Amino acid sequence: MSRDPLALVRAHPGPAFEFSFDGEPVPALPGQSIAAALWASGRLSWRRTRHTGRPRGAFCGIGVCFDCLVVSDGQPNVRACLARAVPGGTVATQEGTGYAQIQ
Repeated sequence: MSRDPLALVRAHPGPAFEFSFDGEPVPALPGQSIAAALWASGRLSWRRTRHTGRPRGAFCGIGVCFDCLVVSDGQPNVRACLARAVPGGTVATQEGTGYAQIQ
């Protein structure tokens, strides 16, 4: 019996694509959130807190906690758990409020 999640839900996603995260390519499937693609690639944190610089990643996974904020295509404070990965998109680690890095 297969333990492949796609087979378990009988999903037939379109072809995989890549987006960049901090300059490195990350594979993703159509409809996959940025957080899910980052998790699948082994990345667990992609934000640093404003005052202490502590690492953060997805915590709630439903857009409530704001721990998963990233800079997506130049836009800071994008919730990675809600935003879909797009082919050729550019995603970066968010430092603090995210505005210092987009100047």
